[in-house]
Amino acid sequence: MFRNVVELAKQICQLKLKQGDKAADCTMGNGNDTAFLCGLVGEEGKVYAFDIQEEAIINTSEKLQKLKLLDRAVLIHAGHETIDAYIMEPIRLFMFNLGYLPKGDHKITTQKDTTLQAVQKCLDLLEPDGLILLVIYPGHERGKEEQEALEAFASTLNQKAFNVAHIRLTNQVNDPPELLCIERVLPR
Repeated sequence: MFRNVVELAKQICQLKLKQGDKAADCTMGNGNDTAFLCGLVGEEGKVYAFDIQEEAIINTSEKLQKLKLLDRAVLIHAGHETIDAYIMEPIRLFMFNLGYLPKGDHKITTQKDTTLQAVQKCLDLLEPDGLILLVIYPGHERGKEEQEALEAFASTLNQKAFNVAHIRLTNQVNDPPELLCIERVLPR
């Protein structure tokens, strides 16, 4: 179960999402998480997916077409900090897989300021009992900045409205990825 936090995040998604739910992949990348979420929400569900890189949009579109899942997804070529301009309905689960595009330009990474903006907006869109999952990569400079900023922000959330869990694999070397989970426990 605790092999790595990406797999743990997927297990949590499987427990949280059901057919017909609405979800968002806030960091589309190559479309792996988008496809995974599309499979969980089923034909009646919807997945919004965001990325700033054209390459991510193309890769994800191709992947979803091959898997016959494109009709469940809304692919958005914009940063996740603009999420409130595209989503106008309550969302059950938001997924962030931060850092850089795998096999892409490692100089283009998610940024702590825009990620914090996105998470704050996700809190407003999160349905009761909904969840925000953030896979954080503190092994590079920008990732460490994001980890520190997100941890500081999450620690200030009202405990009567949100549960926050921060999962670290503490016996692994080289700053392994971490998982930050924010669950809404009270209605908006």
